[in-house]
Amino acid sequence: MRQEIVSSFVVLCCVAATSVATAQTRVVLLGTGNPNADPERSGPAVAVVVNGSAYLVDAGPGVVRRAEAARRRGVAELAQENLRIVFLTHLHSDHTLGLPDLMFTPWVLDRVAPLEVYGPHGTAAMTRHLSAAYAEDVRRRLDGRQPQNRTGWRVNPHEIRPGLVYADSNVRVIAFRVPHGNWEEAYGYRFEAADRSIVISGDTRASDAVVEACRGCDVLVHEVYSDAGFRTLPPAWQRYHGSFHTSATELAALATRARPGLLVLTHLLTWGGVPYDSILGEVRRGYAGRVVLGNDLDVF
Repeated sequence: MRQEIVSSFVVLCCVAATSVATAQTRVVLLGTGNPNADPERSGPAVAVVVNGSAYLVDAGPGVVRRAEAARRRGVAELAQENLRIVFLTHLHSDHTLGLPDLMFTPWVLDRVAPLEVYGPHGTAAMTRHLSAAYAEDVRRRLDGRQPQNRTGWRVNPHEIRPGLVYADSNVRVIAFRVPHGNWEEAYGYRFEAADRSIVISGDTRASDAVVEACRGCDVLVHEVYSDAGFRTLPPAWQRYHGSFHTSATELAALATRARPGLLVLTHLLTWGGVPYDSILGEVRRGYAGRVVLGNDLDVF
């Protein structure tokens, strides 16, 4: 896999953007939370917007309304009719509970194109079952008095493997496997545009795969948990999180090797009353590069 990843990444030379204001490619955090029901942080979701198009990564709870909030803040690419493609990192519920919302709400709000869903094995079954669950809703909208288009509710699933999984005139999207506990398939994604390279880790413990995917990328969006909070957990939960996720200390070491232009912390996990902001300090103790704590609706 190492050779496959490296050879895929040497295809496009990306020039680092000097500022968000001048960059054509932007990263929009739609959800920086985790399975906990924090009303200030929606479920995991990131948008990469390029030249009027939007590419979503994950569909956590709240993704559609966060996209609309971002549009109202000036990210026009996240208009409902533009929510046409999503890349799932894995099929954990906190990353997919917003998928039926993404399938149907933009259609009701005039999306004509079917939703393209890229993800691991099981993606096709998930979208098929969700479509069946809402079949009566679709039937009544199509056959009732609602003047609804007849195509935007459909879903085209694409089950992926590592390597180049998508390309158009704006971006190349390269998937790479990451270790996430007992999930047989979990992915991170590298987006290559003309002006920027962006890597999104997905859920993962500290992994060489992320280092190889970034290799000096412009932006690395990476999950993280608090070291101090972790120490408050009982042993069983420490074993779980240690095999599924990345600690602040581990991320600092990883980022030092990966050398991103900007490290963005997301999927923030903390326990025992430890504030989210403390994670930033924990990472900075071991990492000298630019790093920010991500919040919903931040744009980079």
